[in-house]
Amino acid sequence: MAVITFFEKPGCINNARQKKMLKNAGHQLIERDLLNEPWSAGRLRPFFKSLRVAEWFNRSSPRIKSGEIIPESIDADSALKLMVEDPLLIRRPLMISGSLYLSGFDPDEVASMLGMAAEELVAAGDLERCVQISDHTCRVAEVKQA
Repeated sequence: MAVITFFEKPGCINNARQKKMLKNAGHQLIERDLLNEPWSAGRLRPFFKSLRVAEWFNRSSPRIKSGEIIPESIDADSALKLMVEDPLLIRRPLMISGSLYLSGFDPDEVASMLGMAAEELVAAGDLERCVQISDHTCRVAEVKQA
């Protein structure tokens, strides 16, 4: 399977779920702290490929939620400069596998990057959650001793 460099925000619940999914699918992760990585515009740009600049941003960033930064009104160079200064603005996770770069965790895009079917990746997701309907209660049959 693939070796993936996975840049995350430590403590992020979604990143933890994504890492679990990748590991369950048999991939090896090299985990990196996105917030403490020495980013430059040149290092960040390959992750965003042909995405629109507004899609480069983490919509949960406090500066975006407050309206201080409006991604739709920013050009590529300015966006990269802001992200180098404040990595919380970067859409995460960032992943590298071989020569392939990816921002965000769209299962179809991740599976394509890794050369697997999206269904395989999704099936490797949360193996502890009951996949039954939401009101389903699992019950263990009691074994009555005679």
